[in-house]
Amino acid sequence: MNINENIMKKAPLVHCLTNNVVKNFTANGLLAIGASPIMADNPMEVSEVAKKADAILINTGTLMDSDMEAMLTTGTVANNHQKPIVLDPVAVGSSSFRKQACLKFLNAINFTVIKGNAGEMAALVDEKVAMKGVDSVDPPVETTKLIANKVATTFQTIAVITGEKDVISNGKETYINEHGNEMLTRITGAGCLLGAIIGANLACEVDHFKATYQIIEFYTKAAERAIASSNVHGPGTFQVHFLDALHHID
Repeated sequence: MNINENIMKKAPLVHCLTNNVVKNFTANGLLAIGASPIMADNPMEVSEVAKKADAILINTGTLMDSDMEAMLTTGTVANNHQKPIVLDPVAVGSSSFRKQACLKFLNAINFTVIKGNAGEMAALVDEKVAMKGVDSVDPPVETTKLIANKVATTFQTIAVITGEKDVISNGKETYINEHGNEMLTRITGAGCLLGAIIGANLACEVDHFKATYQIIEFYTKAAERAIASSNVHGPGTFQVHFLDALHHID
């Protein structure tokens, strides 16, 4: 059974506590692969929703004080009910508020996967990588592997560092993904959607390391398929065809 069939058969419910910029794109991307999104972020309901969800995404892109209670509650409930959880520490190195918040999450919650660019992941373990806004300049792949391994071992998790080459590490094994296309960097929310889709596949596969690297390969191959369309002329048309590719790719 391929990834499409596996996810569509289970139709996992992914509870996304994500940023306001990407909610629509994230929901549409999850629907495209056959998963079900729910964006509940009210502290009064997140505990109940987390119990029903098959996977959780915590994304700090537009983090507010009011979000932290909901995220901490969701993560705690998910841990107590053995639900896979993905952390996407967006722009964690850009302010002390973000870093302190992410470290608070990491101290309180056991994350199945932590996903970010090289700069974000380096910030979690006090390493340095050149940044440009919320994006990082890709370091040499050997440096990226070292950072991924440090994140994985420090937080006992699967570390995903996205870039021209994606690096996935559980502290013992490392997988390098070379698929993808530069156009993914020209649409907002591509990385945020990836975090949600990783969560969806974690809910469908017992081997979480395998689930992570396989869905990243799936996701980046969808980008390659989309960009190959003669109807793609820029970021706008790419985004539409990318959603189609996520739905149809084997």
